[in-house]
Amino acid sequence: MNILRKIYYFLLDTVQTFLIAAAVFLVIYIVLFRPFEVKGESMYPNFHDNEYVLTNLIGFEDLGFYHAQFGSLKTGDVIVFKAPTDAEKDYIKRVIGVPGDTVSLRNGKIFINGSELNETAYLKPDVKTYPGNFLTADKEVIVPENEYFVLGDNRLNSSDSREWGFVKKTGVIGKSVFVYWPIARMGLIKNPY
Repeated sequence: MNILRKIYYFLLDTVQTFLIAAAVFLVIYIVLFRPFEVKGESMYPNFHDNEYVLTNLIGFEDLGFYHAQFGSLKTGDVIVFKAPTDAEKDYIKRVIGVPGDTVSLRNGKIFINGSELNETAYLKPDVKTYPGNFLTADKEVIVPENEYFVLGDNRLNSSDSREWGFVKKTGVIGKSVFVYWPIARMGLIKNPY
């Protein structure tokens, strides 16, 4: 009888431990951080296809009954958001323009508020940014309140704000903070500005 009681308490402790661990995991996954897989080459050379990034959801998560927006995004942040052209897909891009910024494109370079954006911290100096359907050559656009202008780092192979316009703040899932797979590329995602 004594051995059955020990087995019972052991199983009870095991189940409790599992349930607590599962609850902690769910809170972290739903409210704090979520893994996302980079698909495609739009962020190359800084992010590669099939790479996994941990994305900070704090301040960006839509829980149905409210959409918390405590996060403040800055130029240079890498974000995950619902694709404006297909809400079933998630995109990862770099924030270039924040609300109130004037964004323009001249001679293959991005200008923010009239000054050329120095992107050499994450792009080679000879990289050219070509116009799209939304941001044409020598056109200025002003980023509206609660929206962002985003670009992929691989300017020749990226569907981004040049084509389809701004990303709404409500579409932002979170800010990517850490590459965790593959292990050889593991590291913090730093804002170059």
